[in-house]
This record gives sequence, C-alpha cells and structure tokens, in this order.
Amino acid sequence: MVLLPCAPASVAEARRRLTAELLEAGIFDRAVRDAALVVSELLSNAIRHARPLPGSSLQVTWAVHGGSVELAVSDGGSATWPHFAHASVSSPGGRGLGIVQHLSRTWGVRSDDRGVTVWAIIEAPQDHGSVAAARVL
Repeated sequence: MVLLPCAPASVAEARRRLTAELLEAGIFDRAVRDAALVVSELLSNAIRHARPLPGSSLQVTWAVHGGSVELAVSDGGSATWPHFAHASVSSPGGRGLGIVQHLSRTWGVRSDDRGVTVWAIIEAPQDHGSVAAARVL
C-alpha cells in the first residue's frame, strides 16, 4: 500500500514504485508496462474527479497473485460513480477507463465507509528465465 498526495506528481511516483516492484518480481516487461499504464489511468482519474482520502491523500495498492497483478486506487469518492464511456474522436479526455478495460482481464468499482476503490486485474506472467524471477521463486 502506498499513500500519495492527491496531486499530478503522484502518478509518476506510483508508476516508478510499481514498475520497480514488478520487475523485481520477474514480471514480463510488457505486463509491467500495461500495469503502469493502468495504475496511471486509475490514479489520474481519482486526482481529477474525486475527493482525496483524509489527509489529502490517495491510496494505491498492488499485489501479484500467480500470473496476474491486482491494482487498486482508493479515494474519498465523488458526485459520480466511475464508469466506462465512449469518448468522441474530438474529445480531449474520457478514454481512461476504456484503456483500463482494454488492458485488464477484469476491473470494477467498490465502495465502503471511507470512499471508492477502482480496481483492475492485469495478466502478469513471470519471466522465469530472468535473474529477478529466480531470486523471487
């Protein structure tokens, strides 16, 4: 779990930490890039559309389970529920959850008394030939 400020600079920090940990776990580079893009989209959406958690932060979590990684971003909620929408060609935004949907095996939204969590599960096979994978296994 990582608590980050509700600020655009947090996106780069989350990507850096996630990428380092997944590479250390021996996850294939393509899956690492997909996971980093998904966490960027989820975190960017939370920064742009939601309230922060208490302490003006957002919570980012990830966990490797076998051949997948679960990513989640929790915020203080907003007036609208996160949902996939088709953006027009000329629209400057609105494609984030479409990207998440395309790259994820599945994704969803859950809420509790603290706020809202948007999560996604990415296929993340390990490169069993890598030095990092050999250390983790």
